[in-house]
Amino acid sequence: MTIFAAPVFDATVIYEGHELFKGQGAAKGWAEKLAKELECEIGVEKFGTGWVLTGTVDGTPCKWHVYGQRLKRMD
Repeated sequence: MTIFAAPVFDATVIYEGHELFKGQGAAKGWAEKLAKELECEIGVEKFGTGWVLTGTVDGTPCKWHVYGQRLKRMD
């Protein structure tokens, strides 16, 4: 099963229309799962009032947030 299909039950906050992880610890936990899924280094970054996942995939910098209880790449 892909991590992108796993529900995110951690607390979230809304900032500028994006649903974000409320706590750094929760974001780090999901960053570890995403790193295993994508086989690359994933970190966390403060974004407004919450936290996003960050990394580089195929040479492209990416950020992920929560969307409908799933992870979604920010555009």
